[in-house]
Amino acid sequence: MSVAKIQGKKMFLAGEWVHRHRLIEVRDPKDNSLITTVPAAGANDVLYAIEEAKEGAKIAAAMPVHERIAVLNRAADRIAANKEEYALTIAREGSKTIKEARKEVARCIETLRLSAEEARRINGETIPFDQMPGNENRIGYYYRFPIGIIAAITPFNDPLNLVAHKVGPAIAGGNAIIVKPATVTPLSALLLAEAFDQAGLPPKVLSVITGYANEIGDPLVTHPDVRMISFTGGMSTGEAIARKAGLKKIAMELGSNSPVIVLSDAEIDDAVESTVSGAFWAAGQNCLGVQRVYVEEAVFEEFKEKFVERTKQYRIGDKLLEDTDMGPMITDKEAIRVENWVNEALDKGATLLCGGKREGAFYMPTVLTDLPDNCTLAKEEVFGPVVTLYPVRDLNEAIQESNRVHYGLQAGIFTRDLEKAFEAIQRMEVGGIMVNDSSDYRIDAMPFGGVKGSGLGREGIKFALQEMTEPKVVCFKLAKNKL
Repeated sequence: MSVAKIQGKKMFLAGEWVHRHRLIEVRDPKDNSLITTVPAAGANDVLYAIEEAKEGAKIAAAMPVHERIAVLNRAADRIAANKEEYALTIAREGSKTIKEARKEVARCIETLRLSAEEARRINGETIPFDQMPGNENRIGYYYRFPIGIIAAITPFNDPLNLVAHKVGPAIAGGNAIIVKPATVTPLSALLLAEAFDQAGLPPKVLSVITGYANEIGDPLVTHPDVRMISFTGGMSTGEAIARKAGLKKIAMELGSNSPVIVLSDAEIDDAVESTVSGAFWAAGQNCLGVQRVYVEEAVFEEFKEKFVERTKQYRIGDKLLEDTDMGPMITDKEAIRVENWVNEALDKGATLLCGGKREGAFYMPTVLTDLPDNCTLAKEEVFGPVVTLYPVRDLNEAIQESNRVHYGLQAGIFTRDLEKAFEAIQRMEVGGIMVNDSSDYRIDAMPFGGVKGSGLGREGIKFALQEMTEPKVVCFKLAKNKL
């Protein structure tokens, strides 16, 4: 079944597949070839989706937990039965190779199954009201109830699993959800909607609206009936959403400039393999991607030589070939941006060890040293296949340098010394630290999010469910002689 046939130029609006006259072209970044088109939704579509979601939220909240579990598992089953089709869609509309896309499909299935499992664990607790004098005749508890309508805005780099990370817990918690996927990669989100539609999710609970952010973003995030915004994307966009949203819950994952520390007692070959993969997975378009590597001076030259050698072995090309390691960036525009950032760094004194070349949307894996502090690469998230190596005197300097940027999503450290590992754990300003692994490690069950400019709140199914539900306290006042 072709991608065009799957969607037929439709979006999923409150349980119905609908056309629109205005269309968005979905193109393969490899060669800019047209894959298919999807509707360009307008503000009226958003308002309609929200009105329908009001009823959808009531329907979702009334669904017994066993029905939520069944729908989530059936959706996972649908994806598992068609996983190659899903992988091909991810690879064609985005930057991932077919091997990377298959891993994303497997993670999406896991995400939905985790959502089904966590649906049965939305627990409350009894409250000992008699802990306060004068309340000996009170007894009660709290339970968690759905927040209502959730707006989810998702990026291009994980076009299936990051949508599942919002839709799965939203449904598990009994909410309605409206998804606005990235304009350049809407097909994977629509495929996910198709799986839920076929799994028997009641109408009006889920919408996937395809459209331009400057046309439909504000009506979605500012509407007072939308009670939560779950956003994954850039920090500037996140800040703009926070200013506009009004009084509602906000959960945001806003990227990073991830550091990895390699100490002199590390297993160097393992550190090289892990950090190279972490730097260039999905053409570096990865919020956890390794951007800075701080290496103790005693092993810096060895690490640098092996890192560059391994990087030069990367096979760049057709995403659908099994032996391709890295495909293109998402658009020519993004590749040009990365090229400009690297050229700025080189003009200001950085040293190029390999890469630094662009062909269309393809930007070669690039390794730099001697990066000056006053260039964009030193401060911002590159979101491309560029990594910088730094020699440092010791762990203390590595930690200080790691903490300098206004991001703090995840970090990695390679060492055999437990005391040094725990020092890094305590002092590094991040939401997660991977010991003897790169920053680019995550399982879908763990809490995921950052500090500083990297976001607010946590994803990961159990933790997203806490964000997507609210506690309600129940207290009974009884006659004193009844207790």
